[in-house]
Amino acid sequence: MNTALLMIDVQASFPARDYWDEALAAPWRERQHALLELARQAGIPVVRIFHEEPGSATPFDPVNGLIRPLEGFDEPAAATFHKRAHNAFTDTELQGWLRERDIGRLLISGIRTEQCCETTTRVAADLGFEVDFVSEATLTFPMSRLGRTWSAEDIRARTELVLEGRFARIVDVAGLAKEWEAHVA
Repeated sequence: MNTALLMIDVQASFPARDYWDEALAAPWRERQHALLELARQAGIPVVRIFHEEPGSATPFDPVNGLIRPLEGFDEPAAATFHKRAHNAFTDTELQGWLRERDIGRLLISGIRTEQCCETTTRVAADLGFEVDFVSEATLTFPMSRLGRTWSAEDIRARTELVLEGRFARIVDVAGLAKEWEAHVA
């Protein structure tokens, strides 16, 4: 099946947020780069998605100049889409671009695990795409509510729980590499 890698919100806006934690980002960077390399080797197109919030006076407002690739992730992409919704489909031409190329399987990666990555996964599944959620190639940060804090790992585990078998298959980079090697052999 034709496959595309979606790299969601891997943009310079995030390090400008107060919750950015380079200690959490470092292992993610390694896995995201490994996934990009695997996609390149397999001839899978990389689709870049940027999130924008015009007029918000935040790092996501285009006037701030941060709607650009996160440092180290500026390789060319097969296509780039700019969204204002949490998912990559609602207000972009992504679905049409994928259908024109007969792409039916998506690899999901990027920033934030439980927000734009999870939401894109759910919508993609509802639209009939097969989805592989590459959880280790998604990044998130601790969140608090009502005096309780959930770690990034807690949030990732919860996302995997609610997506697996319903909206996506949860995969890792090494597993994908083995799977693709088996198909070539």
